[in-house]
Amino acid sequence: MAAMTNDIKTEHQSLQEIPKDEKSTNDELKHRRIRSFVLRQGRVTKGQERALEIGWPKFGIQYAAKPIDLNAVFHRQASAKILEIGFGMGETTAKIAQTLPHCDFLAAEVHTPGVGALLKLIEAHALTNIRIIQHDVVEVLQNMLADASLDGVHIFFPDPWHKKRHHKRRLIQAEFVKLLCTKLKVGGYLHVATDWQEYAEWVLAVLSAETQLTNTAENYAPKPSYRPLTKFENRGLKLGHGVWDMVFTRV
Repeated sequence: MAAMTNDIKTEHQSLQEIPKDEKSTNDELKHRRIRSFVLRQGRVTKGQERALEIGWPKFGIQYAAKPIDLNAVFHRQASAKILEIGFGMGETTAKIAQTLPHCDFLAAEVHTPGVGALLKLIEAHALTNIRIIQHDVVEVLQNMLADASLDGVHIFFPDPWHKKRHHKRRLIQAEFVKLLCTKLKVGGYLHVATDWQEYAEWVLAVLSAETQLTNTAENYAPKPSYRPLTKFENRGLKLGHGVWDMVFTRV
């Protein structure tokens, strides 16, 4: 476990030490360094520690700046390969993987407690169609995933960074969406959900402006059946709070 913890600390240190002016391998991103997260300290429980020790060797993928073969990673050729970006504590990812056992899910998250929590759920439900990568998803997309290798991308409830001066930190930006499009197959989909109306308007505008995408709805889409309601979301809906789903496909 000590080795695992040291690896995670080293990984987090390396993320923090990446120069801000580092050039991207993608022309669209070479002028500005995108980050898909902000590192925060979090307490790892004993159960999560155990899951990291036992589950990571089986279900974790160590970041390396070289392409991976998704069929080899999952030991099968599934009907779809889905990237889940920022899965939090993993409840939604685990439920979707249960609902769609014929699909494989590559789940990206940088926060260690969330990684440990999802590994616990994988063990509890005997899931075999999830793999986890603990690294900045932008670098994963740039360096590890082949073009046109994904059938779908899920981004559920990303940080809205509601203060105007923080909008530049939002994950959904034009250049990030262009990068995602290169990894989606033609006909593949991008599904974003948020419970912050102003951010929903922002996301809808960014996705609508991308010429490689087309909206599956006139504006906001009905919640797809595969996305479960979280306890937090259900409580918010009962209080009259809104949730907005946007589903676009690659043309």
